[in-house]
Amino acid sequence: MFARAAVPFANHLLAADDWARARLAAFAGKTASLRLGGRELLRVAIDEQGLLQQEAPGTTATVSIEFPGDTPARLLADRAALFSAATIAGSADLAQTLGLVFGNLRWDVEEDLSHLVGDVVARRSLQLAGRIAGWHWQGANKLAFAVAEYLTAEAAEIAGRKKIEGFCDQVDRVRDDLARLEKRLARLEASRPTP
Repeated sequence: MFARAAVPFANHLLAADDWARARLAAFAGKTASLRLGGRELLRVAIDEQGLLQQEAPGTTATVSIEFPGDTPARLLADRAALFSAATIAGSADLAQTLGLVFGNLRWDVEEDLSHLVGDVVARRSLQLAGRIAGWHWQGANKLAFAVAEYLTAEAAEIAGRKKIEGFCDQVDRVRDDLARLEKRLARLEASRPTP
């Protein structure tokens, strides 16, 4: 199911970017396997135009890219670090090109939506969607801040930043005092006469 939706969508994005298709066309005939948490999600072959064709699972892939199981969470939090968490087997050149191409492809949602509903409606719809998403994001941030404040200040379940910094300072002082004491003991031991 994922492959049926992912391949046409990827080709739609690639069709809008000549540079991306040109990069991939250099690897025509090569195959790539995309895995998530040990399970193959997608196996594609690159054609002469730099577009993707769904490939049968039994074939040997030129490159296999394995993402960890927490990839969906990483996509939301830190998309740039996602590729550094991947495990690659096979052609490093193809993996690097795929990472470059799909890391830089952007979907022009407004352009696609304008073909369905017109330019003005598409523009206003996306502006409204952006504002709604912004409100949700602000609400989530405010809620997270309120929960953190409650847990640190009101319920005292979690130590606050100042308490942690104070504790770390005390640990540092004890460590320094212990180091000085060890040096004194070593000097006393060295200066003690042997019987």
